[in-house]
Amino acid sequence: MYICKMLKKNPSQLEFIALMASLMSVVALAIDALLPALDLIGISIGTVNVVDNQLLITMIFLGLGLGPLVFGPISDSLGRKPIVYMGFGIFIIASFICVFSESLEMMVAGRILQGIGLSAPRTISIAMVRDTYNGDYMARIMSFITVVFLLIPIIAPAMGKFVLDHYNWQAIFYIQLIFSALVSFWFWKRQPETLHIEQRIKFTSHIFVNGLKEILKSKATVGYTIISGFITGSFMVYLSTAQQVFQIQYDLKEQFPYIFAGIAISIGTATFLNGTLVLKFGMEKMVIYSLIAFFGLSLIYSVLFYSTPNPSIVILLTFLGLQFFAIGFLFGNLRALAMQPIGHIAGIGAAITGFISTIMAVPISTFIGRFVSGTALPLFMGFLICSALSIAILFYLRTVKEQTKAMVENTN
Repeated sequence: MYICKMLKKNPSQLEFIALMASLMSVVALAIDALLPALDLIGISIGTVNVVDNQLLITMIFLGLGLGPLVFGPISDSLGRKPIVYMGFGIFIIASFICVFSESLEMMVAGRILQGIGLSAPRTISIAMVRDTYNGDYMARIMSFITVVFLLIPIIAPAMGKFVLDHYNWQAIFYIQLIFSALVSFWFWKRQPETLHIEQRIKFTSHIFVNGLKEILKSKATVGYTIISGFITGSFMVYLSTAQQVFQIQYDLKEQFPYIFAGIAISIGTATFLNGTLVLKFGMEKMVIYSLIAFFGLSLIYSVLFYSTPNPSIVILLTFLGLQFFAIGFLFGNLRALAMQPIGHIAGIGAAITGFISTIMAVPISTFIGRFVSGTALPLFMGFLICSALSIAILFYLRTVKEQTKAMVENTN
C-alpha cells in the first residue's frame, strides 16, 4: 500500500521529462501558433507597417526575460510549485487582454504580460531540473526535455492555421488557455515539490543582489549566459521574420506551417542526439563544435548571396536546416553549463541568467529583424555576427579555465 502511494505521488523520470517539457511548451504554443495569424491580427488592430507585426513575437520574449527576476527569488524562498500557479494565473489575464485588443499598444502590453506569466513555468521547470540533476546528466535530461518541448513548434503553426481557416485569430488564444489549464492540472496532481524546506532561502530585500553577486563570481556562468543571449537572439530573429520570409518573400503561405515544422524537426533531431553525445564528448566540446558549424554555415551563405536576390527555397531551407541542426546542440548545453556552478541558488540563478540572455536577445532580434524586408540575407548576417562573438567568448572562457588549472597545478 505504501509503495503504491509513493508511485502515485512521485512521477517516473519519463513523466518528469514530459511534464517539464509541457511547462515549457505553453511558451512555444503562445509564440508559434500565432505566426500564421500575424497579418490578420495586424489588420484587426490597425498596424500600418507590416514590420510592426514582429513585435507580437519579440515582445513576449521581453516578458519572459523580466518575469524570472520576480519568480526566481520567490521560488527559492517559497518553493517551486506555488510560483507555477501564480504564473499561469497572470497568463490567463494577459490572454484575455490580447483577445480584446483593438490597438497595437494594447496587444503588445498583453503579449509582454503573457511572457511575464509564462516565465514562471519556464524558469521553474529549469530550476526543478537543477534541483534533481547536475553535470552532464543534467544536460542529458535537458536535451530530452527539449525534444519533447519541440513537438509543439512542429505542430503549432499548422494548428494555428487550421484554427484561423475555420474560426478566427482570437480562437488561437483560447486554445492556449485550454492547454495551459490541462498542464496546470497535471502539474498539481503529479509533480512533488523539488525544493525541500531545509534548502530554501529566506526571502529578503537583498536576495536578488546577493544572487547577482554570487553569479558574477563565476566567469563561466556569465560567459555561457552571454553566449546563450546571442544564440537566443539569432533564434528570435528567425521566429519573428519566418512568416515574412516564407509567406511574403517566397509566397508560400499554404506551405508555411510545414516549412516551420521541418526546421523544428531539424532542431529536435539534434537535441535528441545531444542526449547521447553529450555523455560521450561532454558539454563544452558539443558547444565548441556546434558554434563553429553555425558560424561556418552563416559565413558561406553570406558570401554566396551577398549581393544577389533570394536563392531558391530549396537552398534557403538547406542552409536553415543545417544551421538550426547546429543550434539544437546549443540550447540545453549552454543552459546546463551556465547553471552548473550555481546549483545552490538554482531559482535566482535561472532567473538572472534567463533575464540576461533574453534582454540581450530582444534588441538583437528587433534590430536585425528590421532589415529582413527584401531578402533573407540580413538573417544570415545576424547569425554570422552573433556566432562570431559567441566563439570569441567561448575561447576566452577556455583560456581562463586553462590558466586557472595551471595555477592550481603550480600551487600543488
